[in-house]
Amino acid sequence: MKTKSYFIISLLAIALAFSPAISQAQSLASASSKSGVMTKDDQANLTSEAALEDLMAGNKRFVANRPDKLDMPAQVKATTTGQYPKAVILSCIDSRVPVEMVFDQGIGDVFVARVAGNTEDESILGSMEYATAVAGSKLVMVLGHEACGAVVSGINGFEAGDNVAHMLAAIEPAIEKVGGDRNSSNKKYVEEVVKTNVEMTIDDIRERSPIMAGLEKEGKIKIVGAYYDLHTGEVVLLD
Repeated sequence: MKTKSYFIISLLAIALAFSPAISQAQSLASASSKSGVMTKDDQANLTSEAALEDLMAGNKRFVANRPDKLDMPAQVKATTTGQYPKAVILSCIDSRVPVEMVFDQGIGDVFVARVAGNTEDESILGSMEYATAVAGSKLVMVLGHEACGAVVSGINGFEAGDNVAHMLAAIEPAIEKVGGDRNSSNKKYVEEVVKTNVEMTIDDIRERSPIMAGLEKEGKIKIVGAYYDLHTGEVVLLD
């Protein structure tokens, strides 16, 4: 009995001695490279609310400078046979708002449509309808950002050819809705126009796309607006 007890005690001592190493190994495992990608089953079982929570959790990691360690080569290989993104995000082309990085997403996780001023036209609407109705994404997000150059140009009445005029014309309704002095030096005013532009773009999506409006009414997708802070990297959802 004494021999058996001594043996058990010895094993416990060894286990305790190595417990820090075991904990460290578990920590390393939890921080290991993320090689998995969204699958068809993942997407099918995902709710629109869960997709939104995932994006916002990713933004918190981005702000904290603690992004997932992604195994890009593995993700490239895993997505060659198909894609099942959780969301489609319409954002501005601004180089300071790298969408996948801002939400800490990997390859195959999100569709991203980018245009100056994050407004919608037929091509953007068609792309978003494909993302939701065909490819199965559960969330539509319109992402505006602080100090948007397109919005500032619209406020200032910038003129530089027909194409730019056409682009800025899509932002003009938001400027008119905010009203007041068109002062691009007023940061609060610019912010209000940016957020109003996001909200009006969402209204336009619902009005101009019966497909997405129908999916939203059926509870199959969620359409939301958000605002990116250039100073902090934080994304805030708009009511």
